[in-house]
Amino acid sequence: MATDVTVLRVFTDPAGGFGNPLGVVDAATVAPADRQRLAAELGYSETIFIDLPAEGAATTTARIFTPVAELPFAGHPTVGAAWWLRDRGLPVHTLQVPAGIVQISYDLGAQKRTAISARAEWSPEFAIHDVASVDELLAADPDDYSDDVEHYLWTWTDKSAGEIRARMFAPSIGIPEDEATGSAAVRITDYLSQDLVITQGKGSIIETQWNSEGWVRVAGNVVDDGVRHVE
Repeated sequence: MATDVTVLRVFTDPAGGFGNPLGVVDAATVAPADRQRLAAELGYSETIFIDLPAEGAATTTARIFTPVAELPFAGHPTVGAAWWLRDRGLPVHTLQVPAGIVQISYDLGAQKRTAISARAEWSPEFAIHDVASVDELLAADPDDYSDDVEHYLWTWTDKSAGEIRARMFAPSIGIPEDEATGSAAVRITDYLSQDLVITQGKGSIIETQWNSEGWVRVAGNVVDDGVRHVE
């Protein structure tokens, strides 16, 4: 029997361009033992399996997989999951993942953005590289970085406005380069201790708000690219 996989792009620019592809699956349709295989077959940086909440429920649970491993937390899958649940008429206030309880909020304005709040310590450890210029960052070759750790490259584009340019190399979890990384956005926001507007990859946009109590809010736009049917 085919499995329906909704394909979203998370953290698009305001025009709906760019964004990081995400596979979203009703967890009831795939046995736990088959989820890693499906994530590998899909090939997205992450695929999230969501337990559908009862109508009116305030929370539900989810599990996140890269092509090679399960993650306790990731940003673009939890933002995408929150958007997907609201789109199905099942909005929730929190999403429970192995790392902890992710808080969810929805912007009902024109952009209809979705936001999550997470703890910086939920994000995986990675090497932060402060790069001197945008040209140097864009010229970086993923093959020049070790594959035993994740690498986050960043540089200011407008420090006074909190705007940075970034790239993420994560071969250790099966992602040579990630187009938009919510968990890394949490880490860099905590690292710099300020609100940020992050342009990552080819042009994806992530907006963050820093909280001195250890929480970071991550917001972005989501586009639905339809459903794949996977045998």
